[in-house]
Amino acid sequence: MPIVRYIVRWPDDVETVCFSPSTVIRDYLDAGRDYAVAEFVARVRAATIMANERVQARYGFVCWSANEELARIEQRARSFHGQARVNVAALCPEQT
Repeated sequence: MPIVRYIVRWPDDVETVCFSPSTVIRDYLDAGRDYAVAEFVARVRAATIMANERVQARYGFVCWSANEELARIEQRARSFHGQARVNVAALCPEQT
């Protein structure tokens, strides 16, 4: 399956490169768009569930790396409050 790395700029201006095991992330996030932190986490969670369903159907198991990525994103998001915004700077599909 083609994987996608996406660059996230957090409210404190720290950028992280995140991972999705499926291009389905492009159905949930748009490059260059800002999201409220809670909305961003909800979108990534939904995309991770969908990606894991695709991986499960194709390979017979879920992608634990995607689950770990989601856990890292959820942990980082807890440090921001109120109307903080996350920017998805880029979505970068990788050739496999």
